[in-house]
Amino acid sequence: MKSTIKLGLLGLSASFLFAQCGPQKTEETEEVAVIEEVKTPTLTKLWETPATLETVESVLYDEETGTIYTSNIIGQDPLGKDGKGSISIIDNEGNIVTQDWVTGLNAPKGMGISNGKLYVTDIDQLVEIDIATAKVSNRWPVQGAQFLNDVATHDGKVYFTDMNTGKVHMYADGKISTISEGHDSINGIAVANDGTIYGLDASGLKKWNADGTAEVVNNAVTGGDGLVILGDGNFVASRWQGEVWFASAEDQSILLDTKAEESNTADIGYNPSEMIVYVPTFFKNKVVAYKLDY
Repeated sequence: MKSTIKLGLLGLSASFLFAQCGPQKTEETEEVAVIEEVKTPTLTKLWETPATLETVESVLYDEETGTIYTSNIIGQDPLGKDGKGSISIIDNEGNIVTQDWVTGLNAPKGMGISNGKLYVTDIDQLVEIDIATAKVSNRWPVQGAQFLNDVATHDGKVYFTDMNTGKVHMYADGKISTISEGHDSINGIAVANDGTIYGLDASGLKKWNADGTAEVVNNAVTGGDGLVILGDGNFVASRWQGEVWFASAEDQSILLDTKAEESNTADIGYNPSEMIVYVPTFFKNKVVAYKLDY
């Protein structure tokens, strides 16, 4: 935020003719000073859900309907193929609307919505859920996948990461392809309105260029989990250990630190119209909502 202050300065000018002093003439000039006021980004707690969302890993806010989905691993093993995982629905006041909206998953993590379907990563497959019927409509195995994690959607395409193999995959038109690889511990992924892909890996916040190459735009927020694009070069990123960061290419600051409470901050969700960040606390089994101010 900028504030402008006008400073009036009195200037003196003199004219000399043939080394003789002429009459002095004064004129007032105006100089404008622009003072940059730096505002510190903050998170203010609004509410939290009951602690019934067992091992809640991810939160997704649907901008079209206002529905808030959570993915629940249910258990201690993020790679356990036990069929216990589920998707729940909560409201914007922290109430559990539907505890077991979809069941029968293994260890569901990142989520994204495209064309009436909710896409969820589940260890080594991408699960497609028909939102209207709350039924699993397809399961897409991913060859060589080990630890599928975050999801982002854009223009009918579904992008998702594999934290163990360092790959970024894309689902489109019934087919899965690998679009990028070699990204150590890549997790969080998000796509801007113009189609630019951003991600979080061990080196920090990355941006994918049009030619397919990736560059690090912030090397401070390493090992990130959830990623939100705010616009104007600003991002919110979570680290699973218990940190939420405000970041840009130029700077970063910590918004939330819950490590002392042993409360994790996994794959965050975001409501852009109300500027609310939804934080899944993993082993604390609840979602906590915060108002973002920046």
